[in-house]
Amino acid sequence: MDKNINIKLRIWRQKGPKEKGAFETYELENVYQGSSFLEMLDILNNKLICEGKEPVAFDHDCREGICGMCSLYINGHPHGPDEDVTTCQLHMRKFNDGDTITIEPWRSAGFPIIKDLMVDRSAFDKIIQAGGYVSVNTGGAPDANTIPIEKDKADAAMDAAACIGCGACVAACKNGSAMLFVAAKVSHLALLPQGRIEAAKRAKAMVAKMDELGFGNCTNTGACEIECPKNISITNIARLNREFLKAKFKD
Repeated sequence: MDKNINIKLRIWRQKGPKEKGAFETYELENVYQGSSFLEMLDILNNKLICEGKEPVAFDHDCREGICGMCSLYINGHPHGPDEDVTTCQLHMRKFNDGDTITIEPWRSAGFPIIKDLMVDRSAFDKIIQAGGYVSVNTGGAPDANTIPIEKDKADAAMDAAACIGCGACVAACKNGSAMLFVAAKVSHLALLPQGRIEAAKRAKAMVAKMDELGFGNCTNTGACEIECPKNISITNIARLNREFLKAKFKD
């Protein structure tokens, strides 16, 4: 049964990308365990505003686990201690009375800090722009649906397409690698006939852009798969590697 708890928060505060940041400690009393994590931060910000202090900047949008904006590193885990959920779906019942909760932004060269807990994730958009699309005319939906696709490939493509681009894989990786994200975007197109036409070009362009933007290399620790809120499998990384090597052999 949910109850009210008292908690201590260690939150990373940083005024801007070029400013030096540090942890600041706050205490909250009577936080209802049925509240979401972001609602708890709303309560904290309301308290700070009433005290004449600057509220904590953090990203959020849909609060339904769809957009991936709620990118917080909580007690050493991207999106927090709960499994298969984004931060906005994490509830305070995962914490106990008297707990100290440490909250940080994503840590990666590819995700520079904007302010406090907000990071610039536009690097993912640039990777998509480099090749994460189908530019050929595949016809309307009725025409596309007439193309026979094996069920196992259709299922694998759908699973890969579930990636919401939140960046938890990058935050979890000791190298700050974006391989799981890139692999998911390459896989869901490479598995379908509409995406095969540009498969070689896509794999090379997206990997090159990922490297250019400062993301690290993959060393297959599997941390990205474990922390991914949408259960994107690292088998997609193997597929990306195959697509990339095939493209290089064609060259």
